[in-house]
Order: sequence, then C-alpha cells, then structure tokens
Amino acid sequence: MALPSSAGASAAPRLLDQLRERIRYLHYSLRTEQAYVHWVRAFIRFNGMRHPKQLGAPEVQAFLSWLSAERRVSVSTHRQALSAVLFLYQHVFGQSLPWMTELERPQRKAHLPVVLSVDEVRRVLNLMEGTHAVLARLLYGTGLRITEALQLRVKDLEFDRQAIVVRAGKGGKDRVVMLPAALAPALLQQVERARLLWHADQREGRGGVQMPDALERKYPRAGHSWSWFWVFPQDSHATCPRTGVVRRHHLFDQTFQRAFKRAVEQAGITRLATPHTLRHSFATHLLQAGTDIRTVQKLLGHSDVSTTMIYTHVLDVAGGAVRSPLDALVAV
Repeated sequence: MALPSSAGASAAPRLLDQLRERIRYLHYSLRTEQAYVHWVRAFIRFNGMRHPKQLGAPEVQAFLSWLSAERRVSVSTHRQALSAVLFLYQHVFGQSLPWMTELERPQRKAHLPVVLSVDEVRRVLNLMEGTHAVLARLLYGTGLRITEALQLRVKDLEFDRQAIVVRAGKGGKDRVVMLPAALAPALLQQVERARLLWHADQREGRGGVQMPDALERKYPRAGHSWSWFWVFPQDSHATCPRTGVVRRHHLFDQTFQRAFKRAVEQAGITRLATPHTLRHSFATHLLQAGTDIRTVQKLLGHSDVSTTMIYTHVLDVAGGAVRSPLDALVAV
C-alpha cells in the first residue's frame, strides 16, 4: 500500500510544529525529533490525512501491522515508529488511555556484535587518512560512540591527565575515558587544524558554534570561545535546522561512515563492519587482555553490566577459547 499524497494536509504543519515544540521542550536530540516527525507524518498519511485525535488503537495497530507486513521494517524501526505515535498522544495531546499500554512492542532479538581482530583493525586504520584517521583511532582507542566523538569540544581533551571527558553521552550521562598516549600527537595536530578554522571564523565574525541547552542565552559569548570549539569541525558552514543560524558544525557522521566503509572494503573484510564496530572491538580486546568487566562497563557508559556481558559471549569461543573436537581428531 502506498502512502497517500500530502495534498490536503492543511492541519498537518500545525500539528507537526506542536510535536517539534514538545520534543525540544523535553530536550530530545535533533535525530529523535526528525525520526518522530517522519513517523507521525507517515501515520497521518496512512490514515488518509485524518487528524490523529480522530484515530485510536485500531488505526495505530493497522499502521504498525502495515509497517511490519508490507514495508518489512526492522524491529528497531518498528519500535521507533510506535514510540513516535505514542509520544504524540501522550505528550502532545496529553492522553493516557488503556490501549496505549496494551499495544504489543516487538521484541529485539539478541545479536552478537561484529568484532574485528587486532590485525583487521590495524589494516583498516592504516588505510584511513587525515582527520578520518584520527577519528577512527579515537573510536577504537576509547570506545566512544561516533556521536560522542564528533561532539567533543576542545575543553574536553585533557592531555596532561591523559583523559577525555564525555559530556552528555547516551542517556545524558557524563563519563571519563582514557586518552591513548599513542593518539596524543595526532590528536594535538587535529586540534591545531581546528584552531585554524576557529581563527578564520573569528576574522569573518561568524556566529560561533552551537551551545547545549540554554547556555547560549546564559553565556552569549561562550560559543565564540576557543575552548567550546569542535575538535572535529566541518570544513564549511551550514544552516542549523532548528535555529536557521549559519555556523560551523562538527564533522557529519555520514562523511566519516563513507570513508570507513571504503577502508573496510580495501582491507578485504567481508563482514558488515561500521564505525560502531570499533567500539565493539575496543571492548572485546580489553576483555581479552584481562581488563575487569566493570571497568569496561564504565568506559563504555553502560548503565547495567548485563549490556557489557554481550562481549563475553564473543570471547567464549573466539580465538581458540574452546577447542573443536575435529582439531583433536586431526592431531591424533
């Protein structure tokens, strides 16, 4: 079934604006905002441009069934669409009805993470150049998520303490990770490259970088300061999708993802490795080296050690931890 056209959607823009306003009030990320707006718009179109207040459990269930049966979306996408629709009813309309809690959420199946060997990581890193090479080594050397690395500010790097402060990571939590000694020279060079762009913005009177939450109002000049500048700034300026201000943003993750994919292919690796694979490899290699799992949990920023335990499943049989009976038979 194709989605109906948006030709008569006179009320939709106002409703979507209300949705955006509520999402921003609750300090959800821009990506969450974009995803929720997308799925609420799809929900409205699926139901013939009828206002969601006129709809209920049957229409929501039909929409979710269509996503699963016709569109064949993944479990995570299915859950995201459901969360978006429920957010609309609960936080925009202020409704809390029994059917909302009765809707079945598709359950995620446990998947083992893709983990590269030390040699595979070395080959991939050696094929990356410039800023992308520094970023890749940072992800593997610290276990940061790609968004956490891209959002680093100059003030978050503590070379003397060999530490990196991660501000407002997943779940809004701060944490501290190591700054690898082997990465320090390249990271210092990256900071100097960023400084050149910062000086250029100062000369041109640019609007400074984006500040978190209300800090831009509380400290109007902080966004222009060197300490708040991005460690991985974009070469060009772009328009902020929320404010419309033209300013310098951090490096776009899609740019790095494409460079990483090329390096993986050139390294002859056939598994579906992504930048997040470097985080998985970081955790697995630490555990292989005998690091305590609680320490790995803190470095990764996991709330529960059970999340970190997934990497022990990789170790259970990998690298010859368990010997196959065929090997013993051949050895006889």
